[in-house]
Amino acid sequence: MREACRQARAWQREGLPPLRVAVNLSASQFRQGDIVEIIRGALDDAGLEARFLEVELTESVVMSDPEESVAILEKLSTMGVLVSVDDFGTGYSSMSYLRRLPIDKLKIDRGFISEVVSRPEDASIVRAIVSLAHSLKLKVVAEGVESSEQLEFLKALGCDQYQGFHFSPALPPAKFEALVRSRRSAELELSESDAGRTHSKLAVYRPPR
Repeated sequence: MREACRQARAWQREGLPPLRVAVNLSASQFRQGDIVEIIRGALDDAGLEARFLEVELTESVVMSDPEESVAILEKLSTMGVLVSVDDFGTGYSSMSYLRRLPIDKLKIDRGFISEVVSRPEDASIVRAIVSLAHSLKLKVVAEGVESSEQLEFLKALGCDQYQGFHFSPALPPAKFEALVRSRRSAELELSESDAGRTHSKLAVYRPPR
């Protein structure tokens, strides 16, 4: 968490477009009792605005204690941190709690994306998740996109964002910086036109397609 915030602020100081970094939280981290203070401290130490940080939690972690999750996520949302539910579709979400959770994004598990073009069943699940997310005024992100065919299918469904090897494999900081500089700044930066309000009333970053 601290390194992600430090690196994000370092990139800003080096003149890169303002990018949002996402950090996965494990169940033990999320439940340890002082996670909000840890995140606030990491942001303060780095001098990074909260809107440039996103935390990712798996569906099972969020739903293991929904009431506690709501309380913690409300505090993070109030700070300005974005919240994503990762690997959505692999666990069990109560619809009554899902509409209460102060989250910004649902991330579709890569297991549904890998054969989304060839398997009608996976396509139907992805279509349903996109529809559900948008009906709740959430952004939806496809994980594990590896081909142009997958990307075109997702674009046709109205999927908001994607991640995966089709854009780039994971990179160390220096190579990531070079990749960003090779793109047009207008494609990557957090702009006012993309700062739409989500369920938890926070700004949204739309990566290039």
